[in-house]
Amino acid sequence: MTKKEEKNIGITVKKSDDFSEWYTQAVTKSDLADYTSVSGCIALKPYSYEIWEKIKEVVDSKLKKLGVKNCYFPMFIPESLLQKEADHVEGFSPEVAWVTHGGDTKLGERLAVRPTSEAIMYDSYSKWIRSWRDLPLKLNQWNNVVRWEFKHPVVLLRTREFLWNEGHTAFATKEEAEKEIEQVMALYQDVCENYLALYGISGKKTESEKFAGAVYTKSIEYLLPSGKGVQGPDAHHDGQNFAKAYQIQFLDREEKKNYVWQNTWAITTRMIGVMIAVHGDDKGLVLPPRLAPIQAVIVPIYTASKKAEVMKAVDSAAKSLKKFSLEVDDRDYSPGWKFNEWEMKGVPVRIEIGPRDVEKNQAVIVRRDNGKKEFVPLKSLAAGVESTLEEIQKSLLAKSRKFLQDNIAEASAMKQLVDSIKAGKMARVFFCGNLKCEEEIKDKTGGATARCIPSDAKKGKCVLCGKEGQTTYFAKAY
Repeated sequence: MTKKEEKNIGITVKKSDDFSEWYTQAVTKSDLADYTSVSGCIALKPYSYEIWEKIKEVVDSKLKKLGVKNCYFPMFIPESLLQKEADHVEGFSPEVAWVTHGGDTKLGERLAVRPTSEAIMYDSYSKWIRSWRDLPLKLNQWNNVVRWEFKHPVVLLRTREFLWNEGHTAFATKEEAEKEIEQVMALYQDVCENYLALYGISGKKTESEKFAGAVYTKSIEYLLPSGKGVQGPDAHHDGQNFAKAYQIQFLDREEKKNYVWQNTWAITTRMIGVMIAVHGDDKGLVLPPRLAPIQAVIVPIYTASKKAEVMKAVDSAAKSLKKFSLEVDDRDYSPGWKFNEWEMKGVPVRIEIGPRDVEKNQAVIVRRDNGKKEFVPLKSLAAGVESTLEEIQKSLLAKSRKFLQDNIAEASAMKQLVDSIKAGKMARVFFCGNLKCEEEIKDKTGGATARCIPSDAKKGKCVLCGKEGQTTYFAKAY
């Protein structure tokens, strides 16, 4: 392989020079995902799907502790069901893909390809829920959805089909439902911070940005190095809106008929894209150890005469590292080529063992996040790898937190807001919540939207109209 060929295998642009191109190369060259012949739809390759499986596993185990059970509903939704909740339909109408024919036969009623499952699930809920004894009903699906939006698709961040979980719960009281919203948001925040190592701002969406049909939406918002905001996991308190639309009623303990109180919530494969964008560097991916498909890779370094003794030490080291997700790279490539490839794939720890290391009964541990090297006795290798992985996990979260905090700009006037958005910042302002003000801010800033209102929001004069408002974050969005 020539040097030119080796160079083209790696990332050819700097993250700071061309984020979009860097991101595309990082995703495709690291073997995470690839484009398909269906516009806006991608193939998740095993490397990315394993990350999703890890996210799914941890979220699922935490949901089960909240009493949530998994189920599955059809991906096809009759048009008549979808139309029952007016706000919901209006919110999703531009994104719905329709099935109109079965073979050559035109269907009697159009079927929507699932953009979300409220309509199909709540038709069943209306049959299943009769009494307070049937509540709470806490169901969740792990599935795919299709939203045929026409914005420019971005691998993992915005695709027409994506994977997610969608929880749909029903309660006898508003208090129970709202308590669950807080529990689920805390769950998602825990997963994002302690597994994906991502720090975001949690808060309530404005009326225009909330989920279609919900009373209110809470979300975790992130800022990417491109200067654009992106929404992470969210939870929607739907009140009794869907219950009234789909006639989900129950007899309470006093034998009175009431509508249930409902929530919906989700985390999606988009979070893999956010993780890549925030943590990655000019060499490629930087994966948090708790989600990395491969936590450590051993790269033997030897000449032909030293191969046997080096590989003997490598085999012994590998046995001591069985508790980790480990790869031994004994392929017939140069060590430098291997280093570059594993760096591009974001493997948290690289372990080098060469003839001199064998002589000294040591190994070299190299951190992916900062490139630091440490010489560790072979007998202490497992402990060294374990502590290094924990340090990397904590360091990535701290770096994510610092990045976000360093890129939040206070803006008390429109010029400051406009300048902050132009500079790729997330702006913190006082905002009145009025839709006309929101639209005018979006127009004057070239597309910035309200990301969320934090739980510790303070009162102040709206950055645009001067009326009373509260702390709100604005940024351009993907």
